[in-house]
Amino acid sequence: MARRGHDLILAVETSCDETAAALVTRDGDILANVVASQVDLHARYGGVVPEVASRRHLELVNPVILEALREAEATLADVETVAVTTRPGLIGALLVGVAAAKALAWARRLPLVPVDHLHGHVASLYLEPLDLEPPFTCLLASGGHTMLLDVRERSGYHVLGTTLDDAAGEAFDKGARLLGLGYPGGRAIDELARTGDPAAYDFPVARVPGLDFSFSGLKTALLYAVRGLSPDELAARRADLAASYQRAIVRALVERIDAAGADRVAVVGGVAANSELRAALPGAALAPLALCTDNAAMIASAARYVPSLDYPGYLELDARASA
Repeated sequence: MARRGHDLILAVETSCDETAAALVTRDGDILANVVASQVDLHARYGGVVPEVASRRHLELVNPVILEALREAEATLADVETVAVTTRPGLIGALLVGVAAAKALAWARRLPLVPVDHLHGHVASLYLEPLDLEPPFTCLLASGGHTMLLDVRERSGYHVLGTTLDDAAGEAFDKGARLLGLGYPGGRAIDELARTGDPAAYDFPVARVPGLDFSFSGLKTALLYAVRGLSPDELAARRADLAASYQRAIVRALVERIDAAGADRVAVVGGVAANSELRAALPGAALAPLALCTDNAAMIASAARYVPSLDYPGYLELDARASA
């Protein structure tokens, strides 16, 4: 049952290929967190097609919001604040969520909170029951971003390192395509790797200055390994290739965390769901599996620590593809 003290945040997230809405209290309790995935729609293309994603968001955003309200046993009269992802992401997809959130906020003269998608991933750690208190060092690893963050307060973070080329999630997706696996690649490689030998291939881990990451060389190494095998050999060695490739990605992430010398570590983003990464960081605070991939509960969580825009000033709010 929703709290009737008008303390609810209604959040909308449409930055990529997940249409999501959530109801979260000011205390960080999740009352509803609805996600409509487009994975099956984009699987035939081997990745997200921006125009297809935008059109699907248009079809799903209203039903997803209504479903979130139903699950929370709430109405718009219970909502105190509306929040929405405004950056970074696919611009067409973002615009769908921003337009929907503006309409909801304007209709009831509610404040609107623009949220950075990356801040949202970090803020997934602030929801109950984890409710992690800064300071900590956070690895944010997803399909579009791989960053090491110094988190000193809940309102933001400082970037310690970022990827110089591919993100870790992107490396998983591209590796899966090279191995002839399905989409999304991270999940496919994680499942196949469980039956393979991670020591079968010695894939390289890039050594770049500071705390940055690089995965393009690793991807190229996998390409050459696959090209050197006949179709029958590839079929026989596919699990070993997947396990060795995954081990190299995880090693690159863990080595950078170790190099940062952090006392407290947290991991968020879609790659945080990877079973080997979670096992390699037993002392880390890990985002719950349901909050690793894109969702609106994390956007509502971040909105608790970001200034809101009052009616009607937010009508001029726009989306941005970059951070």
